[in-house]
Amino acid sequence: MIAKVSTPASVTIDFDSIKNLTSAETQAVDRLILEELSSDVVLINQIGHYIIGNGGKRLRPMLLLLAAKALGKVDDHHLILAAVIEFIHTATLLHDDVVDESALRRGKESANAVWGNAASVLVGDYLYSSAFEMMVRTDNMRVMAIMSKTTTAIAEGEVLQLLNCNNPETSEARYLEVIARKTAILFSTATRLAAVVSATDPATEEALAVYGQQLGVAFQLIDDALDYKANSEELGKNLGDDLAEGKPTLPLIYAIQHGNEQQAKIVVDAIRQGSREAFNDVYEVVKATNAIEYTEQCADRAAAKAIAALQSLPDSDYKQALEELARFSVQRSH
Repeated sequence: MIAKVSTPASVTIDFDSIKNLTSAETQAVDRLILEELSSDVVLINQIGHYIIGNGGKRLRPMLLLLAAKALGKVDDHHLILAAVIEFIHTATLLHDDVVDESALRRGKESANAVWGNAASVLVGDYLYSSAFEMMVRTDNMRVMAIMSKTTTAIAEGEVLQLLNCNNPETSEARYLEVIARKTAILFSTATRLAAVVSATDPATEEALAVYGQQLGVAFQLIDDALDYKANSEELGKNLGDDLAEGKPTLPLIYAIQHGNEQQAKIVVDAIRQGSREAFNDVYEVVKATNAIEYTEQCADRAAAKAIAALQSLPDSDYKQALEELARFSVQRSH
């Protein structure tokens, strides 16, 4: 049995109060993002502003800023890299929605649904290029080496996920490898870069990288669980999207392994066929096998590891906010 991350049942994490700790820095990052999106190619401006302005928690740049403040202060290089992280994240969203043929992103039409696949891919490429151009301004080869490895890992994770599609034999370990590369690595890079720019000792840098990695794992696992718990309005995408794409996420993998023969066949067939029509039947199997609870327990374990990694940091409001973000990642409903 995996212990839940300890937060009193009556306590709800106030995400807005956490955001307020970096509000001035976030506004500076937003101004930088708008400046960098300024292009004489109108379509780049339109799509870039559309997706960056389309809601979202700005969680990854917030992590970088909170970690920097936990280590002392935020300087101009932190601000640049927070914008870089958001550009990389946004580029991956544009590309993901094309690959997944998604029609919704954060409750609104996805960019590819509005402007088409070709435009979305090319603007995603522009954001990647802009991110690396901005990185050069830090004049820090270590920063560039970390970001280069990060973008390579994200691409590898995308390809691994593609290979797993419509494959019900995907193991839990293989799936966790996908989310480690595709999702968690950018969380980890955000917090690691805060330490690199702040010139901390190697142990502190590694602790923050572990925090980010485990937080990213927890965040993605809860996304997996929410696909079978939330409604479309809360989730910001259509329920059953992952199933329709034939993605064997952790609730499905667990349901196959722990269901009876008939239950396993329902899930296996749905993954092979990429069938949204089977969602209700699959949902019943996921519920009956306690696959959602198992996925949430795995997320709790990752969040607990994230919190434990912060213990060497000096106490501050910013350290506490990082801990609360780990708790928020497993409490959220969207």
